[in-house]
Amino acid sequence: MNKNEQVLRTRDDRTPVVCMTVAGPPDGEPAFNLAPGSECSWAAPGESFGTDKLRSRIEPWLTALFQSEHLSIVVGSGLTQAVHSLARESALPGMKLTVFSDFGTEIDAEAARVAEVAGRSPGNIEDQIRAASELLRGLEIASLNDAALASRAKTLRADLTRVMKEFADSILLGEHGIATADPENVERAFDYLVSFLMSFASRTGTRERLQVFTTNYDRVLEAGADIAGLHLLDRFVGTVAPIFRASRLDLDMHYNPPGIRGEPRYLEGVAKYTKLHGSVDWVQVGQTIKRLGVPFGAQDLGSYLEAPGFQGADALKVMIYPNASKDRETAAYPYVELLRDFAATVCRPNSTVVTFGYGFGDEHINRVIEDMLTVPSTHLVVIAYGDPLGRITKTYDRLGRGSQITLLVGDHLGDLRALVDHYLPKPSIDRATFRMSELLKARWTGSAAAAQVEPESSGAHEEAVAP
Repeated sequence: MNKNEQVLRTRDDRTPVVCMTVAGPPDGEPAFNLAPGSECSWAAPGESFGTDKLRSRIEPWLTALFQSEHLSIVVGSGLTQAVHSLARESALPGMKLTVFSDFGTEIDAEAARVAEVAGRSPGNIEDQIRAASELLRGLEIASLNDAALASRAKTLRADLTRVMKEFADSILLGEHGIATADPENVERAFDYLVSFLMSFASRTGTRERLQVFTTNYDRVLEAGADIAGLHLLDRFVGTVAPIFRASRLDLDMHYNPPGIRGEPRYLEGVAKYTKLHGSVDWVQVGQTIKRLGVPFGAQDLGSYLEAPGFQGADALKVMIYPNASKDRETAAYPYVELLRDFAATVCRPNSTVVTFGYGFGDEHINRVIEDMLTVPSTHLVVIAYGDPLGRITKTYDRLGRGSQITLLVGDHLGDLRALVDHYLPKPSIDRATFRMSELLKARWTGSAAAAQVEPESSGAHEEAVAP
């Protein structure tokens, strides 16, 4: 899709509506018109319209979907990119392809092959790490009785350890860039992030908890939740060095209202949280997965991996799972538990899944979403800043379930600021708004009733006194 294109499909749109951004007033709201060949019931060809018309299409629709019985959000790297852009007004620093001192040609060839199969050629460093990890495991098996292969395996392990550390440090570098930006920009960035999160997380007590899933390795979401006062429930238990527990899936937080016995209620401001590909602060120590106490904004993991209780942990033990283009590795602990949580959560009736900043490049996640849509009462909302590789469009066409899919794709519709300012619904636990609505409704109803009674009374009196 082109840069100025906005793809929208909501409510009764039979097909995705393509709008073009046109020049608006300086520093003002953008204006749009339908792209050539696109048509819909709410805008005429050649008509220019603004965010108000789009809001009338989007905000009520999202408000209804967000009150589904089951609500989940899948967050990709696009959210981190958006927050970093607000804080630094620049793109998130990436990491270029690396060089392996041995088997470099073979690793690069395999990385390129896998990337092409996944439809995102050329390959990246995550493809290289996956290929090198598979090769290392094979070498370690083949070198049991071969000294030459054992030496090459040792070299490859050293290379992979170095690359994994650089990869982890590059993730922390993105966090550091946000944390050390101009304080006013950091505040603005996290204000938008908090508003974004609370639009989803502020569900009424009669609804199930929001389920947040992310493929990101960084902790931007966690930092935003801390600022918002949003408590995230994951599978980790403990205070000093939390440990991943497979038995903590249904943990929740309730409270007993004063004067009411035997009826505990959900505590507001709580969401369930799952990092499907692991995290930069998860480390495998023996047979357990522990979470490091790495501050947001730290520049490297080195000193934290040397802390007591983490003996033997190095960069290869950091539980980040680069590149899920082939999903057989997810059978390993803890990823199988995390993927099982995702499938069990979304594949239920009356479930809505919202994706933000996710490019549909992970086949094991796509497969679960596709299975979810076989349930007629489910719905998928795709919000993305763009679709440069066409994966969102291809997925939409392949699934063939347009009535169950909402699309908000484009550099305006998928922009974090525009979403918060114009299109995302207000938090559903806004008591002041509820009270105001009730008062206005009562006054309006009372005025309308009085207006109906008064003419009838006047007419009856006139009829009685008529000669």
